[in-house]
Amino acid sequence: MTTCTNCNQAFNNNYCGSCGQAAKLKRIDGKYVLHEIIHVLHLEKGILYTIRELLLRPGKSVREYISENRTRLVKPVIFVIVASLIYTVISHWFHGSENEVSHQKQPEAVTAIFEWISHHFGYANMMMGVFIALWLKVFFRKQPFNFFEVLILLCFVMGMGMLLLALLSLIGNLSGYHLSPVADTISIIYCSWAIGQFFNPSKVGSYLKAFCAYSLGMLTFYTLVTLIAILAAVLQQLIR
Repeated sequence: MTTCTNCNQAFNNNYCGSCGQAAKLKRIDGKYVLHEIIHVLHLEKGILYTIRELLLRPGKSVREYISENRTRLVKPVIFVIVASLIYTVISHWFHGSENEVSHQKQPEAVTAIFEWISHHFGYANMMMGVFIALWLKVFFRKQPFNFFEVLILLCFVMGMGMLLLALLSLIGNLSGYHLSPVADTISIIYCSWAIGQFFNPSKVGSYLKAFCAYSLGMLTFYTLVTLIAILAAVLQQLIR
């Protein structure tokens, strides 16, 4: 008999029948650490499967995740964070050449805020999702989904959009072509299509409303950021 080191129950198998603790813990090595990282990121759930589903049938896949089965896709928050990291790494790898914005004539505070957005667009995109979700609730107010379920939709959709941006940015930098306008257009088209498919795939109006909500969400985000930047610049001048 073995006494469990976790709950002090006696057992004679490989695992404690009370809490599931192993009778003998494995040594911590490189393989163990790698497994823990994969487990934390939920990549064992199938990130490639998630990407495929979001490319081919995003609306139906996210609907199934919300109402039927939450084991097939990578967790939405983890997915959008990983997608943001991939996008940020690729952008910094190529020094953000396609997303660099010049604000030399702007006040220092304004420049700092917009430079942060330019260099951390993946994370800024996640914040932008809150405003897009609010507009989606306005345009699709008759739909039965609550605000948090819409946020889950946007985690998947905007995460996939960032992966598309990262891929096109990589292709553009390796080929020497300036693909930023094309990448931005494709990302917005994909997000509008995926959101429209989620709410009502059979109606053209669903895709138009998705595009309007997405555009207004972006506009609201940048308007708010601009106002904050201007306020920060004014305060900076007053302090001086």
